[in-house]
Amino acid sequence: MKNFLSVEDVPDLTGLLHKALAYKAEPFVDKQLGVGKTLGMLFMNPSMRTRISTQVAARNLGMEVIVFNVEKDGWQLEFADGAIMKGDKTEHIKEAAAVLGQYLQVLGIRSFPKLTDRNEDYSEHVIRQFAKYSNIPVLSLESATLHPLQSLADILTIKENFQQPRRPKIVMTWAPHVKVLPQAVPNSFAQWVNAWGEADFVIVQPEGYELAEQFAGNATIENNQDKALQGADFVYVKNWSSYKNYGKIIRNDTSWMFTNKKLALTNNAKVMHCLPVRRNIVIADEILDGPNSIVIPQAGNRVWAAQAVLSELLK
Repeated sequence: MKNFLSVEDVPDLTGLLHKALAYKAEPFVDKQLGVGKTLGMLFMNPSMRTRISTQVAARNLGMEVIVFNVEKDGWQLEFADGAIMKGDKTEHIKEAAAVLGQYLQVLGIRSFPKLTDRNEDYSEHVIRQFAKYSNIPVLSLESATLHPLQSLADILTIKENFQQPRRPKIVMTWAPHVKVLPQAVPNSFAQWVNAWGEADFVIVQPEGYELAEQFAGNATIENNQDKALQGADFVYVKNWSSYKNYGKIIRNDTSWMFTNKKLALTNNAKVMHCLPVRRNIVIADEILDGPNSIVIPQAGNRVWAAQAVLSELLK
């Protein structure tokens, strides 16, 4: 793998899943692979699971890790080509990325959409500029539209928790939230489930919250949550803002919160969420504290997903 920005960068998804499971069984089997090499992690927005799990994964491979908060620790970066830099932006991405490429062997980037200009966000200009000018492998720690490390851990979690000789039914359901959130996690999860191709996949959301077709792919699309949940083996609960009315909350129906009443419609489904989760807004306590929640082992699998990806990038 040259970079890890989306599932499209993965030549062998099944092989990557097997590698992640192998690292989970033997975390230090490749502890010499990264010796003498450094992972730089640049954060443009907050992170807990992604930051810590990726650091643990890198150290399991013997790597050194440098964490850098761009907005707090460094200069304001300019990303526009041909910019006349008279404002508050001190350093251009062309120099910043190129210099980092001199210091590091792998560069992790966590960016975030502004949720004001859909074309700008969906161009993925920020992370692609780092990939273009750093001349080293770039690892997405979440971007404006995708969160591939999260999605790899999600597929790994489903694979571990479903051993039946049939295709699981996976439902990703929208849920209410108090803030405007991006589409990165649902976009990415849909993209990975479609690429995996080993499940019956349904996306359900209120009208107006449909994801971009390029990510929804071959999923069955529903607007009736109760209908979509029928027979589900896994339910991925997540909020996102509107793609069509970009970055807007156009409806916030509290009846979409996932509860035991909703769970009863499923095939005793395992319940997933990327975390952090707003309790009793997105998912009820009775679910998160109950036996069907797998959000903690799902988060734990973030280490093995990151370790599998880093080992491929190091090669």
